[in-house]
Amino acid sequence: MSSDPAITTTARQAPGLKIPVHLGVIMDGNGRWARSRGKPRTEGHMAGVKALRRIVDLSIRYGVANLTVFSFSSENWSRPRDEINFIFTLLRRFVASDLETLYRNNVRVRIIGTRLGLEASLQRLIDDVEQKTALNTGLNLTVAFNYGGRAEITEAIRRIAVAVSAGELRPEDITEATVERALYTYGLPDPDLIIRTSGEQRVSNFLLWQGAYSELVFVEQNWPDFDERSFLGVLEEYSLRERRFGGVEAQSL
Repeated sequence: MSSDPAITTTARQAPGLKIPVHLGVIMDGNGRWARSRGKPRTEGHMAGVKALRRIVDLSIRYGVANLTVFSFSSENWSRPRDEINFIFTLLRRFVASDLETLYRNNVRVRIIGTRLGLEASLQRLIDDVEQKTALNTGLNLTVAFNYGGRAEITEAIRRIAVAVSAGELRPEDITEATVERALYTYGLPDPDLIIRTSGEQRVSNFLLWQGAYSELVFVEQNWPDFDERSFLGVLEEYSLRERRFGGVEAQSL
């Protein structure tokens, strides 16, 4: 689906439009989208991949430096096995069909989450896409796959505990920066804005540490319907927010 050029032109010229440096997206509602159309859930996931391509393209064109998308939660293993297999097949297809385009558009791809339990072929595919795009300097696309925020923090604590046990770190020297260095997202700024589609209003174990002061915008549309107009509406709402990071509201003179 191509974006409406008229919308793009208006967005680029809109005064005061703030662009988040790091955008997080909880891509929710593929199943609801399919069910509302009398289609199988698999078609919803296929439509969701098309929406993922759109958000990557929009992030590049609107100047978002970092995009992190929640594609498969560690809790999603409870879904029917056939659906899980289909999602994994879609990931393989996305990488195989889009890798050249991502590389050509200077996109760097990182995939975060535990790789334990993933098939060896899928692990090799993940390694391949990360290595091929490692030197790209444009959009940082981070895909949270087999990911859970609590699991990420637990793994960070485990790494820090190993360092303490080895005498490489004193407990009294542990700071927030120590934890941040042990997270999957080390090197990325915290998300300025997190979007969730489908009308659900929760973060569902996504970037729990990193999103402590993120602005949250909940969108009624299901993920496959999220397009440039939706994206622009989110940016307009974000632009009206005043981020205080726990401080007081700025006082006018």
